[in-house]
Amino acid sequence: MINIVLVEPEIPQNAGNIVRTCACINANLYMVKPLGFILDDKYFKRAGMDYTDFANIKVVDSLDEILKANTNNQFFYASTKSQKTYADVTYSDNCFIVFGKESYGLSENILKHNYDNCIRIPMNKNARSLNLSNSVAIIAYEAMRQQNFPNLQNFGELTGRPESDNF
Repeated sequence: MINIVLVEPEIPQNAGNIVRTCACINANLYMVKPLGFILDDKYFKRAGMDYTDFANIKVVDSLDEILKANTNNQFFYASTKSQKTYADVTYSDNCFIVFGKESYGLSENILKHNYDNCIRIPMNKNARSLNLSNSVAIIAYEAMRQQNFPNLQNFGELTGRPESDNF
């Protein structure tokens, strides 16, 4: 299992999409206050669909609260400013992957104090950043891949030719 942390998420649609990703991979989702929306926001609910019913969502007052409760766990901090990519590190079971708010990312203070654990997603040098929900999905699935997709259903291979080419 992995843990996704959103520090001060601002856009309900992004958070809702991240809820869906976390529900699909059995990841815990921590959202650090202040949130830029309320949890019964129609856009959050619409993006999260019915996945909010079985996602493990925890709203906390601060990132320090998570850090203090999980001193023996590995933490990674997503930032466009890192030298290491998300594929350069090994994700342990129960690791935490921390993402900043859409408008700013993580604070310089957090990044400076955790520089060796910062990771980035490679992209075009002219691009500023990816959408937050896409970033979470990319990194979360790499962490899950490294752990051999624990407790996720394997649908197996397609056997025989499908009757239609429209599958």
